[in-house]
Amino acid sequence: MQKALVLVFVSLLFSCNKEKSTSIKSGVWRAQMQITDTEVLPFNFEVTSPKSLKIFNAEEVILVNDITYSNDSIIIKMPVFEGYIAAKLSDSVIEGAFIKDALNRTVPFKAVFGKTHRFEAPKDEPKSNISGNWETVFSKGVAGDEYIAKGIFKQEGSKVTGTFRTTTGDYRYLEGVLNGNQLKLSTFDGSHAFLFTATVTDSTINGAFYSGNHWKEPFEAKRNESFELPNENELTYLNEGYDKVEFTFPNTDGKLISLSDAQYKDKVVIVQLMGTWCPNCLDESRYYSEFYKNNKNKGVEFIALAFEYAKTEASAFKSINRLIDNAGIEYPILLAQFGSSDKAAAQEKLPMLNHVLSYPTTIFIDKTGKVRKIHTGFNGPATGMKYVEFKNEFESFVSELVKE
Repeated sequence: MQKALVLVFVSLLFSCNKEKSTSIKSGVWRAQMQITDTEVLPFNFEVTSPKSLKIFNAEEVILVNDITYSNDSIIIKMPVFEGYIAAKLSDSVIEGAFIKDALNRTVPFKAVFGKTHRFEAPKDEPKSNISGNWETVFSKGVAGDEYIAKGIFKQEGSKVTGTFRTTTGDYRYLEGVLNGNQLKLSTFDGSHAFLFTATVTDSTINGAFYSGNHWKEPFEAKRNESFELPNENELTYLNEGYDKVEFTFPNTDGKLISLSDAQYKDKVVIVQLMGTWCPNCLDESRYYSEFYKNNKNKGVEFIALAFEYAKTEASAFKSINRLIDNAGIEYPILLAQFGSSDKAAAQEKLPMLNHVLSYPTTIFIDKTGKVRKIHTGFNGPATGMKYVEFKNEFESFVSELVKE
C-alpha cells in the first residue's frame, strides 16, 4: 500500500503541466523532515549550482551532484545511497518527501531558502554543559532491543556537536542546541535521518531517539568519563573447529570469487562485511579504498561482501557500482545477499562465525589463510580520536601480518 502511495506521489510531482522549467536558487536553505506530528528533523544545505549542493552536519559536508528537473518539480538523489528527495519547487520553497523505494518509506520534506539556522535559536541559556563522555543505554529493559552506547559531545555556548558510539558503529555527525535543559540533535546523511530530543541535568540525559518517521526508542545516559564499550575485537569470532572462512559469491561482472583463488594465495586478505545502504560502511570503504591504493603492491588484498536490502539482484549490483564509482574502490565487492540485510540470514552464509553482529565487520586473514582477528563495527570520522586510534591499530596490525 505504501509503495503504491509513493508511486502516486512521484507521478503527481512529475505530472504533465505547461509551466516553464525552473531551477533551485543558489544559496543556503533550511530543510526539515516531519518525523512526528510535533517533531521535525532540521538540517542545512547550500546550493552551489542548479546541479549541485552541499549538505551540512557539524564538520561533515556531503556533496550532491545528481539533481534533475521537470517543469516545477525536482529530484535530488543522494550520493551512493538509494534515497532521494522528490518535491515541488518554487522560488523560495521546496516541498515534497524523502523516499527510499526498497524499504517503502517516505518522510515529508520541506526546505525554505535563506534560513541559516538549524534548530530555532535557544530562548534560554543552557543550564548545563554536556561536553565529555556519557554512559548510555537505549531501550533499557526492553528484551531484545536494549543496547549500550557511549555519548561523546562538545558544547560551545548553546551549540552541541558529537555522536553516540555503539558496539556496531556510530550515529554519525550530530549537531544541535541545548535550550535551557532541552537538548535537540539531528543528522541527515542521505541514508539515515536521525533526531535526538532529551532533558538534561549536570549528570543525566534522558530522551528519545527517532530514526526517520518509522522508529522511536528511549535512551538514558549518565556522565562517566571513564566508560568504555566492549572490545570490538572480541565480539565476533570463529566457532569452535574453524580457523578459516570460506565463501563463493559473484562480483559485479558475474564472476564467482573465492578466497581459494590464485590472486589471494600467500597474501594478507582483509574481508569486509558491509552494505551499500550503510553510512558507517561508506566511511570504512573510503578509508579502505585509500589504504588499498597505497598498499596493494605490498601483498595486501581486500574483498567486500555486500549484504543488500535491494529487492532484485540487478538493483543490488546497481547500488554496488554506485559505491565503487563514488568511493573509487579498486578491490572487488561481491554480492553475498539481496532482498534483505538480515544479520541472521547473513550468518547462515558464513556459518563459521558465531554471529554477524554488525555492518561493517572486518575479518583479517594471514598469508596461510587463517583468521587472525575480527573487528566488529567501525569508528568513523565523527568519533574523532577513536577514528584515529582505529586507523593506527589497523595499519599496525596489517603491517605485522605482511611482515610474517
